[in-house]
Amino acid sequence: MCFTRCRQQCGSLLLLFWMAFATLAAPRPNVVLLLTDDQRFDTIRRAGNRVIQTPHLDRLAADGILFRQAFVTTPICCTSRASLLTGQYARRHRIDDFATDFRPEQWSQTYPAQLRSVGYRTGFIGKFGVGTAAAIAAREKDFDFWRGRPGQAGVLFIEPGDPKQQHATARFGDEALEFLKGCRRDQPFCLSVSFNAPHARDGQAREFQPDPRDEALYRNVTIPPPPTATAADFERMVPWVQNSESRRRWEKRFATPEMAQSTLRDYYRLITGVDREVGRVRTELQRLGFADSTVIVFTSDNGFFLGEHGLADKWYGYEESLRVPLMIYDPRLPRTRRGRTEESLVLNIDLAPTVLTWAGLSVPEAMQGRDLSALLIGNRPERWRTDFYFEHHFGPNLIPPSEGIRDERWTYIRWLPPNPSQEELYDLTRDPLQRTNVVDRPDLALQLNLLRERAREAAHNLQ
Repeated sequence: MCFTRCRQQCGSLLLLFWMAFATLAAPRPNVVLLLTDDQRFDTIRRAGNRVIQTPHLDRLAADGILFRQAFVTTPICCTSRASLLTGQYARRHRIDDFATDFRPEQWSQTYPAQLRSVGYRTGFIGKFGVGTAAAIAAREKDFDFWRGRPGQAGVLFIEPGDPKQQHATARFGDEALEFLKGCRRDQPFCLSVSFNAPHARDGQAREFQPDPRDEALYRNVTIPPPPTATAADFERMVPWVQNSESRRRWEKRFATPEMAQSTLRDYYRLITGVDREVGRVRTELQRLGFADSTVIVFTSDNGFFLGEHGLADKWYGYEESLRVPLMIYDPRLPRTRRGRTEESLVLNIDLAPTVLTWAGLSVPEAMQGRDLSALLIGNRPERWRTDFYFEHHFGPNLIPPSEGIRDERWTYIRWLPPNPSQEELYDLTRDPLQRTNVVDRPDLALQLNLLRERAREAAHNLQ
């Protein structure tokens, strides 16, 4: 037993040394980071969803690594995107709303700025989502190729005056191919494509309007409603969640079985539309000769309630909100290390330091995420995280603020002012759907106190 473990560890160490040598000897890799908007973790066929059609994402996962325990630290787009770019918790970057922009010194430490400073050709396409529309427009100077847009209010899925009725997802795909055609073999590149699907176009008659090519998809399919989409589950929510924006949006999307099916089908159609563009990008990388030198990352800025607990959208410390898809394809990995699933806890703040490490750069001290390189070869470091802190502070009168800890077994949530201080505790081993709050069980008092103190410690130390 000990011999087997020692042999496995030695093999992992040798592979790490080999990859370090290969990284130093080989040219810096290109990076394509594909980000969706409001896509939950289980809306990919290879992740276990037997209804949705995502053949290109399935292939990406089969060719790379599928992270099954990937989370965001703040489940709202502006803050999550700031965390992804900076590698920092909201506690540190302080971007908690849709108006706050990066300070110049902050921007200089983001992964696009760092890569551009050492010669990478950088591009950004789609929803930028951090700062006002004017501030986002001014961001053009910070990229070699810029097709960035403001938040979802700035881009409809299909513009009413467009005679071609081209969907925004397809337009972003076209722009990605335009960027790739302008790349050279002698200059590494980093392209960030930020799709605004499947985020609803809030207030539109059809909030999840799909590409016309996908209208027939799922038409004759009844998508199973979530087990927790019941009145009883909603009644278990604290009063301020019951009366929040989450419930108001639920009333527009999931209040009847017919509404729920219409919303679910359109949501799935939007994701299938993104999947098509992922396939186009990979085909173009192959055609241009970049496939073997380009690392591809696919993830989302936060999850999404599809009626669970009687809610819609995101914002809270439940699995549907915090958990996201994450796949990384690195063609430099030996084939024996690809096609795996990884169960370690990973966060959106880990992507920036990982990208910089791929480029051979030192990770700025201000970054709080961790390099995922060891996990990509299946070698979990001894001191890898076993829990993480999450927080949400935006819109306290619409969205109840909260913070908490999610570890490998427990979810601890603390509701913050202006609402009464109240706690929730869920045992994910016995209650993965988070239906039973066990915060008042006397036999769990020690566990509750440990998580309570861990949250307080994190809130103080992560600033």
